[in-house]
Amino acid sequence: MAIHLPFLRLFLALLLIFPVAAQEEKMSFGLPGAESAGGKAKSTATLVSEVYSIAAGKPFTVALRLGHPEGWHSYYQNSGGIEQGLKIEWVLPEGFSAGPIQWPAPKVEVGLLENQSFYFSGSPVFMVEITPPATLAKDSVAEIKASATWQICKTGQCLDEAGSFTLSLPVKDSAEVDASQTALFEAARTTAPIKADGWEFKATNDGANVLLTVTPASGCTLPDGVDFIPAAPFLASVSEGSTVKKEGDSWVFTLKRKTKDIIDTPIEQGKDVAGILIASSPFDAKSGCHAVLVPATVIERAPAKPLSIAALLPILGGMFAGGLILNLMPCVFPVIGLKIMGFVQQSGEDKKKIVLHGIAFTVGVLVSFWVLSGVLFALRSAAGPGQEVGWGYQLQNPWTVLVLMLLMFVLGLSMYGLFEIGASATGVGGKLQSKQGVSGSFFSGILATVVATPCSAPFLGAAIGTAITLPPVQFFAAFTAMALGLALPYLILSIFPKLVDLLPRPGAWMESFKQAMSFLLFATAGFLLWVYAGQIGLENTLNVVFGLTAIAIAAWVFGRWFTPIRTSRAKGVAVLVTLIFAAAGLKLTMPPEKSALTWEKWSDARVNELLEEGKPVFVDFTAQWCATCQLNKKRAYPKEVADLMKARGVVTLKADKTNPDPAIEKKLGELGRTAIPVNVLYVPGREPIITQELFGADYMKELITKEVPLKDGEKAP
Repeated sequence: MAIHLPFLRLFLALLLIFPVAAQEEKMSFGLPGAESAGGKAKSTATLVSEVYSIAAGKPFTVALRLGHPEGWHSYYQNSGGIEQGLKIEWVLPEGFSAGPIQWPAPKVEVGLLENQSFYFSGSPVFMVEITPPATLAKDSVAEIKASATWQICKTGQCLDEAGSFTLSLPVKDSAEVDASQTALFEAARTTAPIKADGWEFKATNDGANVLLTVTPASGCTLPDGVDFIPAAPFLASVSEGSTVKKEGDSWVFTLKRKTKDIIDTPIEQGKDVAGILIASSPFDAKSGCHAVLVPATVIERAPAKPLSIAALLPILGGMFAGGLILNLMPCVFPVIGLKIMGFVQQSGEDKKKIVLHGIAFTVGVLVSFWVLSGVLFALRSAAGPGQEVGWGYQLQNPWTVLVLMLLMFVLGLSMYGLFEIGASATGVGGKLQSKQGVSGSFFSGILATVVATPCSAPFLGAAIGTAITLPPVQFFAAFTAMALGLALPYLILSIFPKLVDLLPRPGAWMESFKQAMSFLLFATAGFLLWVYAGQIGLENTLNVVFGLTAIAIAAWVFGRWFTPIRTSRAKGVAVLVTLIFAAAGLKLTMPPEKSALTWEKWSDARVNELLEEGKPVFVDFTAQWCATCQLNKKRAYPKEVADLMKARGVVTLKADKTNPDPAIEKKLGELGRTAIPVNVLYVPGREPIITQELFGADYMKELITKEVPLKDGEKAP
């Protein structure tokens, strides 16, 4: 019978990490070799200092020494699997700082399902450099505290262990070395990986692999059997399937990316390469060192490879055809309607002027395509691994979406007849033969490009995806082909005026056509509102709707009262009212500040679980249609309130009854409430506290400060 690999992995992993620690008694800490409770094998741990006195501003080194029982081992910061390496949290006097753990070179063995394991046995020493402030007072005593966690394993079982340590070091004029610890620190430094002074490292992304190029310093080499131990789990070591080969004076490590761990959990992909090079022979005969530190080296994007003409032509053809098809897309057609009306109005006019308008429209399309593709190219160059960019990604910026949405909405209002914004802005009107009209044609080309991007992905995805990976010249050529495809129909109409004569003559029908086009603009604005709502959160969309309403009122006031038949006073009042409503509308539609609170989904079980853990809980019973709920959200949770709640350990939950939810209704009944908003503060060991219905930041600060106790050892802000 076949065994499904993921299930096998999960079974073996669970077998490995089965909570044996839960069955063991707590370990005792003391000098290496001290017996542990129950007589079972456990590690011992001590924190020692290289000096017994310290001086202001002078760094000193401390070390955590682990003593492993026979057959047990702990792990490097990247264990190679799902085991946990040593972690140290420091509690230092004010002004002190602790550096990173200086890891010894780990040993390597094949673990479960051929995964490599990077581990320590015996009595490894983990050094950390501590730096005191230059203002440290002489004759004082510095108390260095550390909390460490680590995992020790042997075949079939693992134990989670932890310890707390304190060092009290007097402050004197100069640091004094503790001779009793000299041998320990000298041995640790002798066997520790050396810093790669004079070595050069370069990392490039190569699809499923990362290429690490290592150029040793003069006099150094990479011996046979060299292995690279990555500091992060997303890369495989040489002994786990990666490769290394010599190229000139350098060695190139082709490091395989690991995307899932042994139990199929996704592995976060890093942005740099760091780790240790180890070998059985020394890298440098002079030092005799068998391990070299690889400093954090940023993974760069590999240079794009140019395509042959035969491979490039289909891409150019696909981009050109895609540009043609864009003219029929709902995002573009409203703008195209503007230009068609322009050509209709130009019938019978100077043919040279018509050609000029067609060229201006084409130049507008080309320029805007070049600008957008230039931004895209810059983003592509700056993006790190896992930060891919693509055509239309400008719509990921909520400000871009907001501007486009407002532009489509205002143009729609104008085309419907609510007000007139003039020929120079839309490319529609009676002055297309003038310089101002040419500017309108140029603007129409830009507008057609900007609104075309969200429509291009569905049928141009493959071609655009390939074009984005091309080197600079071919990259811009591909997007130029797409621009020419978009502009070609209008360029043809302007160059061959007889085709323009086939279009209907100007007449009363144009007003109806213009109003019909406005509904397509409103549809585009609606699509962009949907995108915008997804970016700012549905709970903030009501403000945007009110904002658009205010902008529509501003347009109506302007169109109704700012006309030639009105008095100067009426026009002045109209402008003032228009500006007030437009400003209010813009304010309401702007992207809100990101909430400083993270709201978990409510359940009664989750509340009980948190209370059993001793954590206070704040629950917001809310709904999308509840206007008072939305007002509370806007007023009650600024950053200072969020910081206070986090400092007091308050967990925030949201019970959303936008749609019917029997569990929420039941809980509201238990609280004696039938309508929302209802906000409840739960404090362990006390009755629930129901807030008032309408409240703001001051109320929340007073409530949390009064009702939620400080954590042990914390001071009130």
